[in-house]
Amino acid sequence: MKRAFPPFLLGLFLLACAGEDPRIDSIHPRIGRMGEILALQGNHFGDERGESYVTIAGISPTASSYLSWSDKLIVFRTPEFGESGLVYVHREGRKSNAALFANEAAIPEPVTGDDSGLEPRITALEPASGSVGSLVTIRGQNFGSAKGGKVYFAWSAEASSAAPAGTVPSRVEVSEGDFGYESWSERELRVRVPDGAISGNVEVHTQRGASRPLYFEVNGRPGSKSYRDKRTYTITWSVDVRAEEASAPNNLYLWLPQPAGSAAQRPGELLHRSEEPFIENYQGLSLFKFNNLRANSGVSVSLERLVGVYSVETALRPQDIRRGGGGALEAAYTRSDPLIPQDDPALKARSSAITGREQNPYHRARLIYEWMIGNLEITPENREGGVAEALAEGKAGPWQAALLFCGLVRAAGVPALPLSGVLVDRNRETLRHFWAEFWIQGFGWVPVDVVLGAGAAPPGFNLNPEHESWYFGNMDNQRITFSRGVIPLSRMEDRSRTVSREREYSLQSIWEEAAGGIESYSSLWGDVTITGVYVE
Repeated sequence: MKRAFPPFLLGLFLLACAGEDPRIDSIHPRIGRMGEILALQGNHFGDERGESYVTIAGISPTASSYLSWSDKLIVFRTPEFGESGLVYVHREGRKSNAALFANEAAIPEPVTGDDSGLEPRITALEPASGSVGSLVTIRGQNFGSAKGGKVYFAWSAEASSAAPAGTVPSRVEVSEGDFGYESWSERELRVRVPDGAISGNVEVHTQRGASRPLYFEVNGRPGSKSYRDKRTYTITWSVDVRAEEASAPNNLYLWLPQPAGSAAQRPGELLHRSEEPFIENYQGLSLFKFNNLRANSGVSVSLERLVGVYSVETALRPQDIRRGGGGALEAAYTRSDPLIPQDDPALKARSSAITGREQNPYHRARLIYEWMIGNLEITPENREGGVAEALAEGKAGPWQAALLFCGLVRAAGVPALPLSGVLVDRNRETLRHFWAEFWIQGFGWVPVDVVLGAGAAPPGFNLNPEHESWYFGNMDNQRITFSRGVIPLSRMEDRSRTVSREREYSLQSIWEEAAGGIESYSSLWGDVTITGVYVE
């Protein structure tokens, strides 16, 4: 015998079926102590807690233990429980996937040597909350007398439902390029909240180990920034050099760029390196040194590594933006340099004419972007000449467009920097490309691609259909960044001969340096090659 449901019960049933199960994408930290802060990142938690709750090993925290609850992030103090347990989020009768949290106190400690107990320890964060770009003092001990470690803030990205919980990176490093480290001493660190940081744990990592985390609240953000649709690329790049006339003693130096690290791009495992570097990492570059090359001999360096790239989407509330307060970052990225002559009279006049009386930095940058794509002839191929020529002729390729945008924006008093790297098309072919970012204090970097915004995409590239509006404030995951800003380098030896390579995939001042008895040589820098793509 069939029974019909009353209409109101059927409606409730269909509404329940239409809802989404809560999903945990990451848990941080995975190992901790009872009573400490635990952050769950994921989706469909609900905008407020209401009757929802979390359990660890079947134990639910008290109501006062929940510090914050939103649809994508839950922060709470862990309750008393046993050695370890599965964590679930319960909402409206639905239960999330499980994530494992282990009680640090119950984990056997290995026998340690003389360095036992010398790991960094955080005792206080002053202030305990702040906006992106604001200064935070970290007090504690065992940090080291000089900078030899890293500071991390919480970070989050949207993960696919197929990704196991805990596989999404949950932290972002304080950035050297953004002048994030102001001072470092044994008992005190002064750092700036990095781009992409969210409320969550702060940790200090040194050669002695990692500190226990302390909670920091990121507030005052005039909008939102999200990271999603991760792509992991396997890339290879190389250089081959042949010495034609050479006699000892001599030295050859090669500066090889590495994929840049940021909130949106995570360099991964180094899969292969044909030579060991002389300097592993200097401003994002690896330096290789070869001694006493013989005539008609050759050397080569090849690298292969993984790099994860997220698409970025921003949504700002311009009325909530506060000007100034950028400190060293603002001073560095509003000044003139040989590639970005923001003090050029013609450039300053054009910037002033475009922005008029507008004072909001976000609106100023947007007016400049809209003027460029509406008034310049923009091509996907690079052109001869610099910023001044592009402005005078009304024509620009990617290199000129990125630098001109930065120059016009800097002239308007807004920090900006050019980025360089490669675009990846549907056939996994790469093309050198240049774009830009501008800085909003309290929010972070806002991405801009003038060339793709103008629709001047290379053949085979998946251009966003709303490209004119989308490429101001948003960025795709079909690119690999090698440099953020211009990287100035100095000679390794006096009287050496250096080689610069303009319009390459890295904006560095020196690529090669020959010293001593190397009279002549030739070099071949290979293109960045994609050998694999994994889409999450």
